[in-house]
Amino acid sequence: MEVFIFKTDISTKKKAKTLKPVFSSHPIITDWSIDTEDIDNVLRVEASENLNENDIITLIKTNGFHCEVLPD
Repeated sequence: MEVFIFKTDISTKKKAKTLKPVFSSHPIITDWSIDTEDIDNVLRVEASENLNENDIITLIKTNGFHCEVLPD
């Protein structure tokens, strides 16, 4: 399993809910969460197979949000 961490502009639970069908229907993503209380609105994605950071960034951007890798 791979875990990816991103900084986003998804600042409310309402905005985060709009992504639920996108992530829930994705065959490789097993779990995800957005911490809207964090200053970076951290998105955490768990994937079961080969998925890379760019795939997730593209998925977020096509749904109207900004997303970038959060450095360690």
